Amino acid sequence: MAGNHDSDPTRAFLGLLREAVVKPIEVARVLDDMSHAERVTAVRSAGRAEQRRLYEAVAGFRELRMTDMVGPSVAAMKPVRHYGKNTLPAFSHFEKRFCRPADADANAPAQLWGYNEGSMRWLTGPGYFVLRPDAERGELLVDYNQVPPAHPPEWPEIRRNEVGLSRLVYGFMIDRLRGVSQHVTIGSAARKGKDLGSWFVLCRES
Repeated sequence: MAGNHDSDPTRAFLGLLREAVVKPIEVARVLDDMSHAERVTAVRSAGRAEQRRLYEAVAGFRELRMTDMVGPSVAAMKPVRHYGKNTLPAFSHFEKRFCRPADADANAPAQLWGYNEGSMRWLTGPGYFVLRPDAERGELLVDYNQVPPAHPPEWPEIRRNEVGLSRLVYGFMIDRLRGVSQHVTIGSAARKGKDLGSWFVLCRES
């Protein structure tokens, strides 16, 4: 298991994802031992094959809670950044930014609000969504069919995802998120219930 003994955090992470059998507990330990900057670099190094294998490997591994995305100590409507990498051929670095609604229970919010920040937002739109739990599977759903009724003042204007170019990128999408480590999640994109063979990995800011 060369990845476990590699002094370079990114190489160690990728090495684990390329082993014959991906072991989620080892992946989580390596990620948890990194600094925030190292984690962002590592997750953004993962390509399509690595992300697909990681998504499949962590099914049922770690229950993902709403508080993993926005901690209970974070003030309501305060943005929390998750640094991401998707498997699109270009402009693959992005962020998902989340906040907890003002009237939500900090320890068990029914939903979180968010949008996508990236270099192509001017063209594709902000991709607003509502995050909600799939408690039965211990996963979270990024629902682009819903948009928040409000947003933090520094966020862009809310737009629905069924109009303009947003329709092609975010329209009719519900993505599924799985837990990897304390800060890292992995998602799979789906449109109208059909998996698109596209993944993305996120790293929450410390």
